[in-house]
Amino acid sequence: MKLIFERSVPGRRGIVFPDAPSFADVPLDIPETYVRKVPPELPEVSELEVVRHYTALSQRNFGVDTGFYPLGSCTMKYNPRILEVVASLEGFRDLHPYAPEEFVQGALAVLAGLERNLREILGMDAVSLLPAAGSHGELLGLMLVRAYFAERGERRDVVLVPDSAHGTNPASAAMAGFRAVTLPSNHRGRLDLPALRRALAEHEGRVAALMLTNPNTLGLFEDQILEIAARVHEAGALLYMDGANLNALLGVARPGDMGFDIVHVNVHKTLGTPHGGGGPGAGPVGVKAFLADYLPVPRVARVGERFTLVEEAPKSVGRIRSFAGSFGVLVKAYAYLLLHGPEGLRRVAERAVLNANYLFALLKDTFVAPYPGPVMHEFVLSGKNVKAETGVRTLDVAKRLLDYGFHPPTIYFPLIVEEALMIEPTETETKETLDAFAAALRAIVEEARQDPERVRSAPHTTPVGRLDDVKAARRPVLRYRAPQRVQ
Repeated sequence: MKLIFERSVPGRRGIVFPDAPSFADVPLDIPETYVRKVPPELPEVSELEVVRHYTALSQRNFGVDTGFYPLGSCTMKYNPRILEVVASLEGFRDLHPYAPEEFVQGALAVLAGLERNLREILGMDAVSLLPAAGSHGELLGLMLVRAYFAERGERRDVVLVPDSAHGTNPASAAMAGFRAVTLPSNHRGRLDLPALRRALAEHEGRVAALMLTNPNTLGLFEDQILEIAARVHEAGALLYMDGANLNALLGVARPGDMGFDIVHVNVHKTLGTPHGGGGPGAGPVGVKAFLADYLPVPRVARVGERFTLVEEAPKSVGRIRSFAGSFGVLVKAYAYLLLHGPEGLRRVAERAVLNANYLFALLKDTFVAPYPGPVMHEFVLSGKNVKAETGVRTLDVAKRLLDYGFHPPTIYFPLIVEEALMIEPTETETKETLDAFAAALRAIVEEARQDPERVRSAPHTTPVGRLDDVKAARRPVLRYRAPQRVQ
């Protein structure tokens, strides 16, 4: 496919601007250094060529709208189109962030309703809708931890993080001024309780929090969570839940009831906004009552029959986001909750877990299952058996999946599983899709036995073949450079 610059023909136009008056006599207060000497090298194409170019480009995209996207730990599920319609209503779409409160009572009612629903779903006492992403929510959560201990006069500088955690967890801890200490997982893929006890003893009086994902990134429920919470609280520390995997718990179990003090939820992937593409997202944070005063401002409050945004909060960590957060994403999340209702949300979680266990059962004998099921919303397999038998790596299997019309799952994460494939089917996929995906993986493993080079050199049917991943990541070409003209 040609670049739009390669379609360019000198003199061709998509639009012709009306004649403008000469600016020759208008004084321009622009330093000579910054005044362009030659016209920019823009593509010269007709309107039809522009339409065809970008339409063709869009058809080369792969997304949930075009195929199965089993990206483990990222909940790439279909989001109902009605949510986009709701968020696009002019009463929401055209709001100005500086509009007086009396003009935006409906919008504030939406935010208050979403807060109320999230408090119930999470089992928390207060919620901030301000964080712009899950990782932003993590940072806020740890800022709350820091503010809490600062007021108590305790100098705690350690945050415990399991080795199966998302990479953002230790990064957020470091950004918030803590030192991350890694805890190992046990032979069952869960947090190792004896290791937790040893860490709490070794860092006695210095552990501020344990950051735990539940279900964890292996797709396993931390079934000793009540014991974990008791040990953490006994040590005077707080328990933080990374809520990236909340899709498995909706309407079934609540972090607050498990003993968590703080939790963030990625509403942009759990509650109805397409995930990926750089945002916008939203990562609301819920807390128990004793942490509520530290939440950032502004906060939505109801005074009599009206809603208002409260800016004054003496103990607050302050402002972390412009205005009232990613409003459009929050509208979609609220619409998603109203669309499903309590029973519908429970069915979302139940079907996500059912789909994951069905696919796990289809594939656990093709690859190595490092931990036995049942799993929650996702599962992790190891391709070490395929590599040992054929020399074909998990990376090669993932590339070959593209030829079969599927987006690859997450690979090589979590790091504690050799040759990992991390698969999350979500609740929105059909049995036929899951059967086809399992059949494709089995066919690829058989290919690896019969013709390993065929798999190692994949993909073969995509617009671009096997890339140099390291070069693409470290030396990306993001800007078109016209070839040198021959004089």
